[in-house]
Amino acid sequence: MPGSRQRPHMKRPVWIIILVSMVCLFLIAAYVYPLRSSAPCSFFPSSGCLTYAEEESTPSRELTDDEIFSRVVVREGHEGRFSVFVHASREKPVHVSRYFLGRDIRSDKVVWGKISMVDAERRLLAHALKDPDNQHFVLLSDSCIPLHNFDYIYNYLLFTNVSFLDCFLDLGPHGTGRYSEHMLPEVEKEDFRKGSQWFTMKRQHALIVMADSLYYKKFKLFCRDVRFLVYLKLASTYWIDPEMTDPGGIANWSVTYVDWSERKWHPRSFRAEDVTFELLRNITFIDKSVHLTSDEKNPRTVTPCMWNGQRRPCYLFARKFYPETLEKLINLFSNYTVV
Repeated sequence: MPGSRQRPHMKRPVWIIILVSMVCLFLIAAYVYPLRSSAPCSFFPSSGCLTYAEEESTPSRELTDDEIFSRVVVREGHEGRFSVFVHASREKPVHVSRYFLGRDIRSDKVVWGKISMVDAERRLLAHALKDPDNQHFVLLSDSCIPLHNFDYIYNYLLFTNVSFLDCFLDLGPHGTGRYSEHMLPEVEKEDFRKGSQWFTMKRQHALIVMADSLYYKKFKLFCRDVRFLVYLKLASTYWIDPEMTDPGGIANWSVTYVDWSERKWHPRSFRAEDVTFELLRNITFIDKSVHLTSDEKNPRTVTPCMWNGQRRPCYLFARKFYPETLEKLINLFSNYTVV
């Protein structure tokens, strides 16, 4: 039987022990003294990261009145459910709301009643459509105000399958009187409609608007007032592609209230002294869409506002409100809005 062979002496892995010790020290230090940068938080979530996130969202200075006002309607918890795009036709504005910072798009001058208004709308849609999460698009101006809280507006728009586009027949001089036979054969006179520019539309309809060039050119060249281009195209979706036919996909009213009772070229504008609880409450509960026409035989048309087959209030927004009304509106907002 052979004798036992003596094994060679093994050297201890000292370098492994040193490495493990250093890692332990690093983790202990990271826990006790969390980094002040938010970048590592995505990899090492901890209470330290949460604390930093809270501190980061807390303003480092006292907010101005305008900044406080801008945060009233869109409260915490709605981030990720909307995005904002700003088209400024004159000079780049100075934003006080964080929701508007960095949201300006390339803009050109806009002239009232000209094709540049439609160009601005298409430019906004093009930028918003880049984000596949954007499924409903709302056109607003700086004189528009909300009539309900965020959740009510969000649910009203997202939980229905229609786009809200003002579209009605006006046989008077300011309706079909604007029609030109040069628009044939694509646009026939009996299909010519009038409407407001303040739309909200589903993604599928926004894509149709962006894909069109034929009707855009027709209205640009031959329509005397091209503000209504977007609505006329959408109301006549079947002209563009038979497979895109969606006759029930358009609600023929705008969810933005405008007062045309003065029957002037521009709607009524509201000053601070006009803003009362009763005014806002009354607008909020209107459930019939009223169109004033230039037709002497039929000067007024009234249709109920139906949402998913149910009678509902028509309006989510209202205009035109001067900047001087802001403080009064903020004080009244929580009282006249309803869920």
